[in-house]
Amino acid sequence: MVQRKTVDDLFVHMLSDIYSAEKQLTKALAKLSRAASNPQLSDAFKTHLEETQGQVERIDQVVESCGIRLKRMKCVAMEGLIEEGQELIDEIEKGPVLDAGLVAAAQKVEHYEIAAYGSLCAIGKQLGFAEGVKLLKATLEEEKATDLKLSEFAEKAGNAQAAAA
Repeated sequence: MVQRKTVDDLFVHMLSDIYSAEKQLTKALAKLSRAASNPQLSDAFKTHLEETQGQVERIDQVVESCGIRLKRMKCVAMEGLIEEGQELIDEIEKGPVLDAGLVAAAQKVEHYEIAAYGSLCAIGKQLGFAEGVKLLKATLEEEKATDLKLSEFAEKAGNAQAAAA
């Protein structure tokens, strides 16, 4: 069992967890892109894949700037969120209804990441990791922007197409 006795331990654990989450997401986003029938949604997933790869690299920079070492672990929350998305792909025929489900699944992921990065920023600030917090905030803003884009897609096109299907 992992011992988290100090705020430093908690920060390392949380950063290790989100690192695992981002790595898992890089594999899942390609599947989401292929499953989407709307070309704009498919492209949005591809774009977010590139962004996520950059976020993984940014975590490496955080590790270096904070002088910490990540733990090998698997983010079970992200594993579950990805599994939910896969269930949609397996159960719903490709088309607008699946697209609406994929947007919802992707937003669940974004909200998880927003919570994780927001917490990491707050704890990192307390620990005096100014450079690391700056990097984490950049990722937090990217996650918020992606969530907003997904909401806009759902409101403008996705859900209306799904309702008509």
